[in-house]
Amino acid sequence: MAPSTSEYNRKRNFDITAEPRDEDNPRRRKAKGAMSFVIQKHDARRLHYDFRLELDGTLKSWAVPKGPSLDPGEKRLAVQVEDHPLAYGSFEGSIPEGQYGAGDVIVWDRGEWQADGDAAEGYAAGKLKFELRGEKLRGHWTLVRTRLQGHSDKPQWLLIKERDDQARDIADYDVTAAEPDSVLSDKTLPRLGQGKQTKASTRSTSPKPPARRAKARKAELPETLEAQLATLVDSPPAGDWLYEVKYDGYRLLAHIEGGEVRLFTRSGNDWTERLPEQARALAALGLDNAWLDGEIVVNDGQGVSSFQALQNAFETGKATRIAYYLFDMPYLNGADLREVPVEQRRELLGKLLEDSNDSDLLCFSAAFEVPADRILASACELGLEGVIGKRLGSPYRSRRNKDWIKLKCAHRQEFIIVGYTPPKGGRQHLGALLVALHDEQGELHYAGKVGTGFTAAMLKQLHGRFQPLIVERPPVVDPPKGAAYREVTWLKPEQLCEIAYAEMTQDRIVRQGVFHGLRDDKPAREIGLEEATPAREAEAARHSASRRPSAGKQRDATVAGVRISHPERVIDDASGARKLDVAGYYAAVADWLLPHLADRPVALVRTPEGIAGEQIFQKHKQTLAIPHIRELDPALDPGHAPLMVIDSREALIGAAQMGTVELHTWNATADRIERPDRFILDLDPDPTLPWSRMVEATELVLTLLDELELQAFVKTSGGRGVHLVVPLDRRQDWEIVKAFAQAAAQHLANTLPKLFAAKMGAQNRQGRIFVDYLRNRHGATTVSAFSLRARPHLGVSVPIAREELSTLEASDQWRFDSLLPRLEALKDDPWAGYAKVRQGLTAARRKRLGVE
Repeated sequence: MAPSTSEYNRKRNFDITAEPRDEDNPRRRKAKGAMSFVIQKHDARRLHYDFRLELDGTLKSWAVPKGPSLDPGEKRLAVQVEDHPLAYGSFEGSIPEGQYGAGDVIVWDRGEWQADGDAAEGYAAGKLKFELRGEKLRGHWTLVRTRLQGHSDKPQWLLIKERDDQARDIADYDVTAAEPDSVLSDKTLPRLGQGKQTKASTRSTSPKPPARRAKARKAELPETLEAQLATLVDSPPAGDWLYEVKYDGYRLLAHIEGGEVRLFTRSGNDWTERLPEQARALAALGLDNAWLDGEIVVNDGQGVSSFQALQNAFETGKATRIAYYLFDMPYLNGADLREVPVEQRRELLGKLLEDSNDSDLLCFSAAFEVPADRILASACELGLEGVIGKRLGSPYRSRRNKDWIKLKCAHRQEFIIVGYTPPKGGRQHLGALLVALHDEQGELHYAGKVGTGFTAAMLKQLHGRFQPLIVERPPVVDPPKGAAYREVTWLKPEQLCEIAYAEMTQDRIVRQGVFHGLRDDKPAREIGLEEATPAREAEAARHSASRRPSAGKQRDATVAGVRISHPERVIDDASGARKLDVAGYYAAVADWLLPHLADRPVALVRTPEGIAGEQIFQKHKQTLAIPHIRELDPALDPGHAPLMVIDSREALIGAAQMGTVELHTWNATADRIERPDRFILDLDPDPTLPWSRMVEATELVLTLLDELELQAFVKTSGGRGVHLVVPLDRRQDWEIVKAFAQAAAQHLANTLPKLFAAKMGAQNRQGRIFVDYLRNRHGATTVSAFSLRARPHLGVSVPIAREELSTLEASDQWRFDSLLPRLEALKDDPWAGYAKVRQGLTAARRKRLGVE
């Protein structure tokens, strides 16, 4: 008899475990077409993998001790266990001690599966042949029941990979070792549980690496190489990592060929002539050809790298003081090492330097020998900028990804603006801000310059704001000297700004400052250097504060002149984002966002008590007193209160003050509201589908639009899907535009029925992607570009260039606290040219889709 989910419920105490309860549902759907599958990595008494296939409304489940193998010769034992509810497919977390299956669980892979023939019949007969379409496992597989008797009465099966183009020899590639982590989160095993000692914290940061067996391959040395970049994280993740110093210098790639050495910065500039001694030291290693990766630094008296000292070395011509710390070797003597695990590449590099290097200018970047849970604290105590973590077993990738991470000893606080420098190059209005802090005696001291973090519009706004504050003499007791400061425009010390910075020098000069916005919520006389509170004192203060009643006690804040009440109210528990953070986000992205809102009716998703509470969808202002918002002519929407428009930074922040998280807009502007100026296809996937299917689907829809000669622009939804935005010339009315979008959706569903659906409803979307054309009706709205989403972690709907699609990792890849670095790094607007597109739904285009 097949195991049942009643047995699942019987084995668990749901007052203790967070696993989902199986709610008996007599209307469970039968197996039909593609269904979901999930593989959960389970660190219980023994690490194993739970293989689950959706069938007859449940997840048929097998415990696979060694995990799946892509090698057809590896027949993996699969012990059948009780059926699990469908909701279990997204479960990650810790099952408490004393409970059935106690241990940690992550979703190692998930996607859809398709049986060869009738799934129920194959399962009952004990031989189930099927295709997997997951993020890690794809291709054809077989589950076959054996007559073997194990240590219990549980049926034993074999999980076998069929021979196809997805099969791989286990000696060359072990998928469980090569890809150990969750596909839902950043979690890995062992162990993710809270409140117990983790395996990561009981070992040094150089543990036994995973058994990844990728080998070097012969290859010609490429002329150029882009560096692998690290992703900023806020704490050390679980799993097996090595940690190195985050050097405070310049990244440098060394190209060696035929004894000739060339040194390149990350941006591709040739610095060989600036570093001749370092180039000669590299040539003396005697390599035929290689690419080496590292950082050039100058260490201070305490052995800590100092960016200021490095700058001085270049300015004084003393390049012989500059050390080149090497930490990776992607190519060596005709071999491409990029697929070789990072720890093996580093071992080769370390041995090379030990055997062949006689120069003090070349150094090996050694790993920390500190427990993972102390790694950042140790780095900060040493005065380092931070640490770089590298996942053991990972390859070298010429892009930013999560196999390399960085943890920074960062700082952020308010400063007083006391002046600005003139603009240079292509910048207008002003160059950098000069900032200051009060000392303990109340005197105002110069604290450095900040020249990054601004948009062009922000520079213009700041320049106008500063004009009434101009004074002739510097307001600080120790104004900076030198030619660079002769053209400073000095200001009354009244305006505050918030700055994130890498470090404060001994002279209390801020370095690597980034402007994060103006502040009006504190008097300038109170602003001094914020000293860190000892941990025990901070913890005591936190407990003391938690015992005090908070109602009515929070001080209001001000963002861009708009008052924010209850600024500390938590909007999103997952990220800890506060109401003030939401307002600050919208202030920071206003110059990018406002063009997408211009003269366009807007609807708000308000979450006054946070996204876990009631979410209010509001299309009309009604009696809500939203600061600075503009109302449209009531005749545009007869029978209702006036529609709203947000057309200023103040109105945008005012909406945030009233609890707004999401902004949704019409497909028409107020001046011609009956003639849409765009249509949108919203690709909304079944949550069980892997992201790779989402990317594939988006490219197919773009191909259809290309065939119709319609230019489309891509943006993430910030949730699960993708939006394709097609600008129009405003010649057709709502009915024609909606009919065209519906015909496009239906064409996709008819042509690729296993991938696309054109009907609403979860039952129609199972294993497929719903092409939502209903966004194109009169009065319908779609979340705006650069809007936050009222979902855990506050993802953002982000415009992307079409060529970025293949590198996208998720729809909520950018969130409220990670989008600004992307915007600051952009060289071109991903939607450049949108406003110049002139195209319409011509009769010929409508005829091709069968639209009357």
